[in-house]
Amino acid sequence: MGTSTEPILQVRGLVKHFPLTQGILFKKQVGAVKAVDGVDFDLRKGETLGIVGESGCGKSTVARLLVNLEQATAGRILYKGEDITRLSGRALKAVRRNIQMVFQDPYTSLNPRMTVGDIIGEPYDIHPEVAPKSERRRKVQELLDVVGLNPEYINRYPHQFSGGQRQRIGIARGLALRPEIIVADEPVSALDVSVQAQVVNLMEKLQDEFDLAYLFIAHDLSIVRHISDRVAVMYLGRIVETGDDTQIYEHPTHPYTQALLSAVPVPDPEAREHRERILLSGDVPSPADPPSGCRFRTRCWKAEERCALEVPELAVPAVFRGLDSPAAHASACHFAEEKTVVPADPAGE
Repeated sequence: MGTSTEPILQVRGLVKHFPLTQGILFKKQVGAVKAVDGVDFDLRKGETLGIVGESGCGKSTVARLLVNLEQATAGRILYKGEDITRLSGRALKAVRRNIQMVFQDPYTSLNPRMTVGDIIGEPYDIHPEVAPKSERRRKVQELLDVVGLNPEYINRYPHQFSGGQRQRIGIARGLALRPEIIVADEPVSALDVSVQAQVVNLMEKLQDEFDLAYLFIAHDLSIVRHISDRVAVMYLGRIVETGDDTQIYEHPTHPYTQALLSAVPVPDPEAREHRERILLSGDVPSPADPPSGCRFRTRCWKAEERCALEVPELAVPAVFRGLDSPAAHASACHFAEEKTVVPADPAGE
């Protein structure tokens, strides 16, 4: 994958809080769900940034903020240096053409009353300058061919396709306006394992063909490693570790990342037998009332008093300082290190 050094998308201090209210007639805000609480990352042209984490960590909310399906509470989203969180009307419409989304569930993201041709061609109704009506049928058929479907399927309905084929239709719709960025929100999680590989391979092929940048959101770390150039690990609304795929998967420095990777299935029986499994104690805290200091401390075997008092900065761990590009790896842990030894059960039971 060819990537440029200049970021095409920059996210700085991104926050999304959903208000919690009480009352029926006179509602009063009594708190907020801190779904995203200070997220920073860059995305370069032609690059794939994978965002991973448990359900409820805020990764899908980040996706919806990027395409303006949700309004940010605070922070900036810079597309080619322009803050798109402050845009509206025609200016926002123009930017949206270049940032498209592929949704998680191909069964619910396609309108069952519309034909495939109408679904893929719908973006042209919003941006008629991209394709005059006389050219739309041809362009839709070209897109069907590009994603590996028969162009003659243009008059069929979504229920006539398998799950993998429906997701290909969703990808074709995302490509219709020739965007520069595709935000893929768990695009293969609803598919069978064999179909997942086909869709991921298709996305890699399309990335090279159309020079796309992907923000690829998933909870399956194996898939993220396959497609991503860089990885960001999220926990309870914040990024706790980020780096290139080799650094994250071979030298994780944050305890949460280490725990996630220890749960990834290993096909080699001998390697599986000698691998150390990290079992986290307790449940994920509520995003409406996150822990003070480090949000992971309530489940972390390294936690000390300092962790409750100080918010760890997302910074370069000592083991990566002095390398050619140390800024490529950052970890938000007071005790970040290359390797760790933990008991099989942190609770000591």
